[in-house]
Amino acid sequence: MSALWSLCAGLLLLLLWVRHRGLEAVLVHHRWVFVCLFLLPLSILFDVYYQLRAWAVRRLHSAPRLHAQRVRHIQGQVREWKNEGSKRYMCTGRPGWLTVSLRVGKYKKVHKNIMINLMDVLEVDSERQVVRVEPLVTMGQLTAYLNPMGWTIPVVPELDDLTVGGLIMGTGIESSSHIYGLFQHTCVAYELVLADGSLVRCSPTENSDLFYAVPWSCGTLGFLVAAEIKMIPAKKYVKIHYKPVRGLQNICEKFTEESKKKENNFVEGLVYSLDEAVIMTGVLTDEAEQSKINRIGNYYKPWFFKHVEKYLKADRTGIEYIPSRHYYHRHTRSIFWELQDIIPFGNNPVFRYLFGWMVPPKISLLKLTQGEAIRKLYEQHHVVQDMLVPMKSLEKSIQTFHVDLNVYPLWLCPFILPNNPGMVHPKGNETELYVDIGAYGEPKRKQFEARASMRQMEKFVRSVHGFQMLYADCYMTREEFWDMFDGSLYHKLREQMNCKDAFPEVYDKICKAARH
Repeated sequence: MSALWSLCAGLLLLLLWVRHRGLEAVLVHHRWVFVCLFLLPLSILFDVYYQLRAWAVRRLHSAPRLHAQRVRHIQGQVREWKNEGSKRYMCTGRPGWLTVSLRVGKYKKVHKNIMINLMDVLEVDSERQVVRVEPLVTMGQLTAYLNPMGWTIPVVPELDDLTVGGLIMGTGIESSSHIYGLFQHTCVAYELVLADGSLVRCSPTENSDLFYAVPWSCGTLGFLVAAEIKMIPAKKYVKIHYKPVRGLQNICEKFTEESKKKENNFVEGLVYSLDEAVIMTGVLTDEAEQSKINRIGNYYKPWFFKHVEKYLKADRTGIEYIPSRHYYHRHTRSIFWELQDIIPFGNNPVFRYLFGWMVPPKISLLKLTQGEAIRKLYEQHHVVQDMLVPMKSLEKSIQTFHVDLNVYPLWLCPFILPNNPGMVHPKGNETELYVDIGAYGEPKRKQFEARASMRQMEKFVRSVHGFQMLYADCYMTREEFWDMFDGSLYHKLREQMNCKDAFPEVYDKICKAARH
């Protein structure tokens, strides 16, 4: 009883403090209070619900049976839109705050919302080594489903809540992408409901123009209702080799060298300053030295980027064996390093042991509760960007990031970019090695101004024939956007399939004016 009274007294004092400081001031300057007391418990409830749902669907084998019915419902909604006179553009009815993008699309309020409740794994074809899934299946859900069966997918983009649909209609990458390419390059077929309500399957040999135009189109060619993704055999561990490197030229040379080695199943770099980095290479294995196993995904473990930094500070190399699923989601608990700005003491051992099992808060809930003051604060004083540039431009790119942003750590992830048709491909006629440079955090550049700095960054990326991930804030004009991306196939199909009256152009969904 005394413990209950103490808890009530503590809550009362907290409420009085919030009332004294003002709710908005607390949410802006002490956001961790709200996150720890409310968002972390809510995030746990979200996870429990979706895990129970996935378990029930799998036990009842209901997903394949209900899929066709759900697709027909989507087709019916599209035909209803046509019968109403096609007066508004269509978009998915999924609330904007549920997406992983930091911004919420304004268009959801004025477009015809088509409800798409497709979140299940449909079929695992071991003979073809293909898994067929619905678009709202998440990476956490998919790896949990496949790993016990001895399978995984070649590219498992980092965060648990990233969906298959978002990774196809946008893009996705992982430290295995130097072998397999972007997430879209591991897909073998898509199924879409088009603007006329018809259901179409596309692949490299069937409706191939549509197959290559879908990635990066952000749902402006049709509604994705299923995708087929390659599978590869899973192994128990990833053997990681940590290599501290100093000097920008040395960092770029070593990273490029390791990215070209096909014997490396995984390559990743964390750049902690302009001339300090740790380069990690990994190999899948079923054998491990027991004394070197690190179950980094356990809730009480240090955040991965902090763990990696220890090798840099100690100036020593190291080898560890990380369970495969822990490795695939190694940056999830700290949302890369974003969580340190939300819960500054989140990596403290006491917090990890007592509350680490509730981390991370759902990005969707952070968006839903951020409020206008926090949104403006983040927009002006916080950067979340991924720029994809040719590997040959890596050194110049890091220097540009340093001058324009000065945000650290930087995430380096190499990927092979084939010369396929579509919005994103190399400038020449051959496959080329690229690198994703991820900048997440508060810029330390003096007199940082978000719009001017990001426009300067976008200009640089265009000059080296690079690309900007579309989940992030985009300050480009329409002409600059189509200078960065190849719109020839995309515009041709929008004309052929009568998309212009059904869906907005991709630029109008992702530009800064379309989001808040």
